[in-house]
Amino acid sequence: MKTSTSVLLPATALIVITLFVACNSKKQPANSQTMSETDRYYSAMSAKEGMNAAFLAMFDSAGVILRANHMPIVGFDSIRATLLAESDTAFTLTWEPLFEKMAASGELGYTYGTYQLKDKASDSLMGVGKYATIWIKQADGTWKAILDTGNPGLGEKK
Repeated sequence: MKTSTSVLLPATALIVITLFVACNSKKQPANSQTMSETDRYYSAMSAKEGMNAAFLAMFDSAGVILRANHMPIVGFDSIRATLLAESDTAFTLTWEPLFEKMAASGELGYTYGTYQLKDKASDSLMGVGKYATIWIKQADGTWKAILDTGNPGLGEKK
């Protein structure tokens, strides 16, 4: 029996495309990661790809961002519109969780920590502060941010 090349070419192309996409897709946080590990993953993404990309990847569809002097930004579509209206190319935002606590159900928890904002051109420190993120476990076991807030300054240590 002869195999038609017109059947093999589309099938081969489909396999090659599937493998290419699978190998080049961004690695998502593993579903076994703690909230702090997930938090660090998105901080590293922010350093590499920018704050907007990291926040868009980390927020749940019902997420909320609380900012000073601003009404709450509610829902993924509003978060995306707000973030994409502001360029993040001049600065780098990174953060480090200091603590995490999970609800007894294992479906909700929070992290808090410190953040740094640096000027990309000079790598000079533009600001530091504190943040808190509430995380919700997804059906696949990964964590997504449901609420995030932060405030500038750390004050003097006493």
